[in-house]
Amino acid sequence: MQSDKNARPKDVILKLLLPTEGRAQTSQTLVSACALLGATDNSARTALTRLREAGLVEAIGRGEYRLGQAARPLAADVARWRSGEARVRAWAGGWIVVDRGGLARSDRAALRVRERALNLLGLRELEPGLAIRPDNLADDLSAIRRRLYGLGLDPAAAVFSTDNLDDARVAAAPQLWTPRRLEARYREQIDRLQTWSATRHRLDHDQAARESYWLGDRAIRELVFDPLLPGAMIDTQLRSDFTDLALRFDRLGQTIWQLRAPHADAAIAS
Repeated sequence: MQSDKNARPKDVILKLLLPTEGRAQTSQTLVSACALLGATDNSARTALTRLREAGLVEAIGRGEYRLGQAARPLAADVARWRSGEARVRAWAGGWIVVDRGGLARSDRAALRVRERALNLLGLRELEPGLAIRPDNLADDLSAIRRRLYGLGLDPAAAVFSTDNLDDARVAAAPQLWTPRRLEARYREQIDRLQTWSATRHRLDHDQAARESYWLGDRAIRELVFDPLLPGAMIDTQLRSDFTDLALRFDRLGQTIWQLRAPHADAAIAS
């Protein structure tokens, strides 16, 4: 299994630091990982310098790095995928609504951050300026509002809940998330992770590390941006099975990379 393009060093570094819970990684390990995924040593070191300047990583010793303060709020939100079904509760039929109709759209960078915040919480545009999701998240409305604002939604956007959507909108809303397509992606991911795990012993260490990165990255991204729909809209057991498998695969991938790291560090240092 190969990606059709090389990884961006910035992305590789941040994704490798994300699950370390504040523990440091050596620059040699990070540069080696980038090289394995198609980046040059120079581009990896340049990315590391720029990430440090932006506060996204920080040095805690000679040649050792961890996530910086600027990266931690988003990293904490991204890590929520590990909590699985604990992130949701029974759905009583209500909706979370974000009214962003009065927000400016000329600042493209701010617009991207805003859209990412909405997508991370599974909100979809019902009509221009109005995004919704089922009110089935375990967090209460105040916590949801804080998450959205903390992730970059302009505080001028109103965030509220309602039980009074009209029948036509209630009937149309589920297709905003294309639930059957989402279930098909769960099944596809489960098949890929299971098939690879069963045949990984045939691979050398570098190839296993490379392929586990791409497979794990795709699966985790799917779960990070999963809308966490209620059982009335989607097969929640299938989603739970996918999450459990992704957690096991993530642990397997980390083990593969940890076993590779000492050899990679030695190769770079020699």
